[in-house]
Amino acid sequence: MAKVRALVLERQHELSMRDIDLPQDVRPGEVKIKIHTVGVCGSDVHYYTHGRIGPFVVNAPMVLGHEAAGTVVEVGEGVTHLKVGDRVCMEPGIPDPNSRASRLGLYNIDPAVTFWATPPIHGVLTPYVVHPANYTFKLPDNVSFAEGAMVEPFAVGMQAATKAKIVPGDTAVVLGAGPIGTMVAIAALAGGCARAIVADLAQPKLDIAAGYQGVIPVNNREKNLAEEVKRLTDGWGADIVFECSGSPKAWESLLDLPRPGGVVVAVGLPVAPIPFDVSTASTREIRIETVFRYAHQYDRAIALMASGRVDLKPLISATFPFEESIVAFDRAVEARPADVKLQISLAE
Repeated sequence: MAKVRALVLERQHELSMRDIDLPQDVRPGEVKIKIHTVGVCGSDVHYYTHGRIGPFVVNAPMVLGHEAAGTVVEVGEGVTHLKVGDRVCMEPGIPDPNSRASRLGLYNIDPAVTFWATPPIHGVLTPYVVHPANYTFKLPDNVSFAEGAMVEPFAVGMQAATKAKIVPGDTAVVLGAGPIGTMVAIAALAGGCARAIVADLAQPKLDIAAGYQGVIPVNNREKNLAEEVKRLTDGWGADIVFECSGSPKAWESLLDLPRPGGVVVAVGLPVAPIPFDVSTASTREIRIETVFRYAHQYDRAIALMASGRVDLKPLISATFPFEESIVAFDRAVEARPADVKLQISLAE
């Protein structure tokens, strides 16, 4: 352990920039990374404003941040695929490699997984972090640190698109044009969807999403989404519906959107249990899929970004210096309609 400067969530509603003890020694199979860019995630903000997410409660000071990219500065024994100077991004969840879930390839739902900035595990809004090399991914030269820090949320979109089992030419509906919803739409289009109907209440977010070819924006304040989907699909319905808002209200009319035999992918997490119309889902044979984080998506996400097929730079709304991390979080709490992704730079 060593004293290092970090953004620390002391308790609900209280952030501080201060020194805290964090591991800095590199063990076999690990690398030490100089952090360059960290994204501000909705979960970070939720811990700040609510002090908990479900069963995960902030009972002790915790460093925030889990969407990160940086440069390898030290390599542990046995690491062969990375070297000092490599630009990298990191997958923040570390499972037990010997667990039954991991052996099945479902390491994201391993009950033993530890995840940055999920109590009691510290995050990475600090100058250096030590991380397993197997969950550290080299960035191509044409992918910036800022883009590298976007791989983590984009991996959620990739997981959703994968679980949907997209067929080329499919029509998707995405509920919610926040960072995850927009990246789900981008991933769905990259995965073969011909179009993604993106619905939200915030017009500035819809305008940003509409900048991507194939996105059809629908403002829920101005149009009835179910009627728009019927109009655009000749009354048939969407092949895939991605629920990314986490709003319980979205589920009230959700099953009006998919076609018979279509699929609903639940991405957003409602804070409390919600009613669900099993009879309608069954009689129309709607397939239900769920998403929790991601597994085996980083390589594919990075490849899409490096190829030029996916450009996430338009989603970065503002970047703050490390010493203004609290300012960045307070702005995230404001939830400005035009803000999609805020980032914090630790570059010197």
